[in-house]
Amino acid sequence: MRHNKPHIHVRYQGKKPSNSIEDGTVLAGDFPAKQLRLVLAWIDLHKDELMADWELAVSGEEPFRIAPLQ
Repeated sequence: MRHNKPHIHVRYQGKKPSNSIEDGTVLAGDFPAKQLRLVLAWIDLHKDELMADWELAVSGEEPFRIAPLQ
């Protein structure tokens, strides 16, 4: 069974939206536009790693750590 659409959980100043890995769409919550652009760029850079981690997570395995935005 799949856990919804492949997504990540983002945290920034008390906000915690979920973003699609496939296209960065905000699936839940809200996020400031400037920071959203940074998150979209980060997703684009790490898309292959994020999808591999998604597969691990839905299989019940621990995903690998990916460097956060800095």
